Amino acid sequence: MGSRKGVCAMAVMVSLVPVVVLIALGYLLGRLGWVKATSVRDLSNIVFLVLTPALLFRTMSQVRVQDLNLQTIAVYFTAAGLLFAATLLWQGFSTLGAARALAHCFSNNIMVGVPLVGVVFGQEGLVTLFTIISVHALILMTAATLVFELAVMRQQHAASGGPRSYRSMAVTVGRALKNGIIHPIPLPIICGLLFAQTGLQLPELIDKPLAMLAQALGPVALMLVGITLFYSAVGRYARQASRIAAIKLLVHPALLLAVGWLWGLRGMPLVVLATAAALPVGANVFLFTQRYEVGREEVTASIAVSTSFALVTIPLILLALAPMLKTG
Repeated sequence: MGSRKGVCAMAVMVSLVPVVVLIALGYLLGRLGWVKATSVRDLSNIVFLVLTPALLFRTMSQVRVQDLNLQTIAVYFTAAGLLFAATLLWQGFSTLGAARALAHCFSNNIMVGVPLVGVVFGQEGLVTLFTIISVHALILMTAATLVFELAVMRQQHAASGGPRSYRSMAVTVGRALKNGIIHPIPLPIICGLLFAQTGLQLPELIDKPLAMLAQALGPVALMLVGITLFYSAVGRYARQASRIAAIKLLVHPALLLAVGWLWGLRGMPLVVLATAAALPVGANVFLFTQRYEVGREEVTASIAVSTSFALVTIPLILLALAPMLKTG
């Protein structure tokens, strides 16, 4: 029992400390004045319009639909979808509600999940995690984009005070769908997925620059979170950030376990999915708040708070899940 606890604690430290360091480095860059407040928006555009599309296209260009494990995908995203929908019902259908909903179910699977699952569960666990990662952006980020666009349209329509006919609603939905597809998130996902089905390989002259841009996304996005922490009055949002962190770190994995159990998933796959759900809020949620200019301070604080809390919650969750490995 003691050795298992030591392995869990070490794995969590190995995966989470680099995230904390990069956020702290960004905070320091802001404090030293090396990155001005006026540059935050420009840095956000680089991350959202250049680095993120590069990662999404390159990741999806390697996904073969026929190789995906549909049961694990269905379990993971059913739980995420239920939590997202429940948050919208609770918070209201708005861009702020969408930002909170995304924060509740969007895990830091790359920077934290890959090293953590690799150390604790080995190659078998990584296979399950990579199945989720391969379609994580396709499902969550595309769906979130559509919800954000619909919320923007709804808020604009409410502000105009005009009558709501079925025709105007249809036009609003159609425009939101168009904006949701011709967008820096879904468009590279769709293009990459279509390219993957051709069976072709990206030429090295294209793939290598894309790989370099993709590798830069995680560190730059986390430093941007730290920079925003310095320039934002996030202390006022400690209560909201703690609430988001609690839902992300505790409610999300509990809901996933319930959904997985009902769907008949057992053993290693269920434990790995629950571990992924227990990860802190991913930095991509922050990019959405920057793009739509809503809930930036709150979500920025929630990323830092959930990452810090995860140092305690993840080892406890891993220990609680350990007996389930024997039931697979």
